[in-house]
Amino acid sequence: MPLFSFNHIQNLFVKVLRKKLVRGLIGTLILLLVLDWGFPLRVNPQYSTIITDSDNKILHAFLNRQDKWRMQTELNEITPTLAKAIIFKEDRWFRYHFGVNPLAIARAATRNILKGRRTSGASTITMQVVRLLYPRKRTYFNKVIEILRAFQLEWHYSKDEILQLYLSLIPYGSNIEGLKSASVLYFQKSPDVLSLAEVTALTIIPNRPSSLRLGINNAYILQERNRWLQRFAQAQLFAQQDIDDALTEPLNVKRHEAPKLAPHLAIRLRKEYAQLPIIHTSIRRNSQLTIEKIVHNYVTRLYAMNIHNAAVVVINNQTHQIESYIGSADFDSPIDGGQVDGVRAVRSPGSTLKPLLYGIAFDEGIITPKSTINDVPSNFSGFEPENFDKQFHGKVTVEFALANSLNIPAVKMLKEISTPLMVDKLKKADFLTIKKSASTLGLSLALGGCGVSLEELSNLFSAFANKGDFVKANLIQSSEKMPAVPILSEESTFLINQILSQVTRPDLPNNYEYTYRMPKIAWKTGTSFGKKDAWSIGYNAHYTIGIWVGNFSGEGVPELSGANIATPLLFDIFNTIDYNSHTRWFLPSNQLALRKVCAESGALPSEYCEHQITDYYIQAISHTQTCTHTKATWVNPTATISYCSVCLPDSGAIQKRYPNYAPELITWYESKHIQYARIPPHNPKCTNVFNSNAPIISYPTDGAEYILAANDPPKLMLSCQAGNDIKAVYWYINDKLLQKAPATEAIFFRPESGKVKISCTDDKGRNTNIWIKVKKE
Repeated sequence: MPLFSFNHIQNLFVKVLRKKLVRGLIGTLILLLVLDWGFPLRVNPQYSTIITDSDNKILHAFLNRQDKWRMQTELNEITPTLAKAIIFKEDRWFRYHFGVNPLAIARAATRNILKGRRTSGASTITMQVVRLLYPRKRTYFNKVIEILRAFQLEWHYSKDEILQLYLSLIPYGSNIEGLKSASVLYFQKSPDVLSLAEVTALTIIPNRPSSLRLGINNAYILQERNRWLQRFAQAQLFAQQDIDDALTEPLNVKRHEAPKLAPHLAIRLRKEYAQLPIIHTSIRRNSQLTIEKIVHNYVTRLYAMNIHNAAVVVINNQTHQIESYIGSADFDSPIDGGQVDGVRAVRSPGSTLKPLLYGIAFDEGIITPKSTINDVPSNFSGFEPENFDKQFHGKVTVEFALANSLNIPAVKMLKEISTPLMVDKLKKADFLTIKKSASTLGLSLALGGCGVSLEELSNLFSAFANKGDFVKANLIQSSEKMPAVPILSEESTFLINQILSQVTRPDLPNNYEYTYRMPKIAWKTGTSFGKKDAWSIGYNAHYTIGIWVGNFSGEGVPELSGANIATPLLFDIFNTIDYNSHTRWFLPSNQLALRKVCAESGALPSEYCEHQITDYYIQAISHTQTCTHTKATWVNPTATISYCSVCLPDSGAIQKRYPNYAPELITWYESKHIQYARIPPHNPKCTNVFNSNAPIISYPTDGAEYILAANDPPKLMLSCQAGNDIKAVYWYINDKLLQKAPATEAIFFRPESGKVKISCTDDKGRNTNIWIKVKKE
């Protein structure tokens, strides 16, 4: 038997060959990996930014950085018809090769050699994508690089993604690149709704973008389109009926302007999402266009009042998405900066933060809707707020104070709950300017002494429609749910909703009471100091709509107010987008109950409370104070003298109940000459000295500095608040008696420069001291 048989030699040869082949493949793979690492593939096509609406239709489009229209074709826009047509025409083996078609290269090389010139190419769709991404001169060396890059592209991307890149980059003449750009600018539709005839026309143009110009050479394009349709028919690529319909379809197109809707929002999103070629918003196109028209027409009517602008935000309370965004009345208007985005502009909110303030007080258990509070002139360490109408209302309920947007009760309530607590709630509601200036905010916060935007306010009021949970509304479509941050309890938001939906209030626009055009909503108005900003924020279970009206220049207008200027626009928009479509209203939770309270104080009634009413309260939270609106006082039979426990006679005295008014309310009653039951003067023969309930010096302010003119020195006013049993007070300046005066009467004096001590003693011997500093110019 031979040492080496033929079969043995053959097997040995196969083994060696196999080893070399495996080693060759491994070596090639390593080489490709090294090349891929050393020369990474960079796919950065610099697309045009596109803003779409809630139906993914284009709202606004921007040129890219090279001033080209290069809109990215999305995968879901590549229909089977489009894919079949483009692959049949450009690269029939696209789905099967690995970036390069060897047979096509061999065939093209043979033809070119035989003809002595380049007569046909062998570029696959993948190779064309490489050429579009990396433009180079057409040489054999660059062709090799192109082939290697094609391998690399196939390695990193799927076939569908490569086709998507191809369709997004192919040229269509002028500055139009990508099938989607051509589809939008010529046919005014997205690629996924193109007909077979339109697909075919757009398929043939990229090979000859100079000669096949849509809108210029339509007849020639029609001829070439039909020729290719016949080729599709021969290849049985599409149903014959579809081919016949496409052949008869006319081609009457021209170039159109790119969509330019919602410009303020588009500019904002392009900046915020600079890396995204397509930004899908939650904007509802029909609502956006309708509201834009309403706002433009409304502001046009206000021009005669010197009011030039408005901004609107519409939030869907159920989806937490912004559905309409109007930054100004007219983006292109040169009057008052039409390109300013009023949705994000920081302005003074006026009284619009008061609902949150009272909601916090409800949750703290300090008040209930029927609790009473005094709306009288007050001094808060030098801060003396006034009501919008310059009037005061005396003792009012909390719900009246909020519904009528009274300023003094709001400031008192803020002082009660503390400014830091209010600021903390606003921080949780993502008020950015308030976050930055939190340490400088004081009691003026209740009246708009801060900076907010319309978007922030609208988001806050949307929380009132969502049981007190704050969820920041999204501008873009997203499956990610924003976290809910509790701002108020469900119980307090219901109380706020009930108060703000009342129609018997002064901020109801003229001619709207009792009209069928009055929408079922809760709303709050606000007017900033100087009448520079008019606000009206309204909501129901479905929508929250925020309105700002004014001038971006900051110019105030006497007629500008939230009630008469902003609220009519609010009602018009609500009646347009949600008229009678949702009758569901907010319901109280189980923790909210009803109880009897005294009508005079809103506290739990005592045995002396004759008039009782029903009031809501939050179980285990709301206060349980018993009413003390009257107090028992010993007087003589004729009720001309009152007694204390020290001077009470053994006989002859009787007990009588008198109103237990606060000194500030008594002072206001006296100034307005309002009659009330006053406690008789204390027994003049009594020698008892009282240590509590001393008079309160309401002006000047303790610790304040006053700068007075040196020439003809003016007088400084002195006033105090005392109990209703005090008739006279004694004023002292630097421990020297200045004057005796009625307790409710203001007096004047000329102070000296420097530190001045002011003392006020009532006719019961109770004393209060303050110090001020006086400078003279």
